[in-house]
Amino acid sequence: MIKTWTTVLAVVVASVTGMANAQAVKGDAKAGEGKVAMCIGCHGIPGYQASFPEVYKVPMIGGQNEVYIVSALNAYKKGERKHPTMRGIADSLSDQDMADVAAFYAGHGKTKDGKPKEANAAVTALLQKGACFSCHGEGFSKPIDPSYPKVAGQYSDYVFRALQSYKTENNPLIGRSNGVMAGIAKQFKNDELQQLAKYIGTLDSEMQVVAQPHFRFGQK
Repeated sequence: MIKTWTTVLAVVVASVTGMANAQAVKGDAKAGEGKVAMCIGCHGIPGYQASFPEVYKVPMIGGQNEVYIVSALNAYKKGERKHPTMRGIADSLSDQDMADVAAFYAGHGKTKDGKPKEANAAVTALLQKGACFSCHGEGFSKPIDPSYPKVAGQYSDYVFRALQSYKTENNPLIGRSNGVMAGIAKQFKNDELQQLAKYIGTLDSEMQVVAQPHFRFGQK
């Protein structure tokens, strides 16, 4: 099974990479700084929790892959990722807006401090079963394609909800359409996805919350 998923993922990466490179729009981080007003209400507050469809922390996107951010926004715009708020925001953005916002956030990463944390035997078996490193790289911070996310150190409750969403079907409000991730996520029970998410959340991360000045309470 692991070998099969690795082969499938390699083929998908080859085709997606070509399309992404051919359709790329150059982002301007400085321009993006003036276009993130709709983002900072959630992504600019450390520890902020969303309440739809369940309570979980919104993901850190500072230091995330630029191409991935654009890909995710386009998925919301097309309805491939279902989330009413994100769909509304994505609908309002042009291709250039998405590229600029992505460039802004991608430029706000941090330096990792340590080596990848070793997983216990149970989690190691789950990682091997899902062939997770085939796409996201060792340590979950060096994906083999820029359209794939860094996930090391991401909030574990968000990672769990994201993985669950790939298993969701026939729901007009929640779920994510991705054949590869759906096939992988459906191999696991929810408690196994939680184990994976908790492990990922313990890893040293290059991502962080880009807090906006007017949200830095108590500071002058």
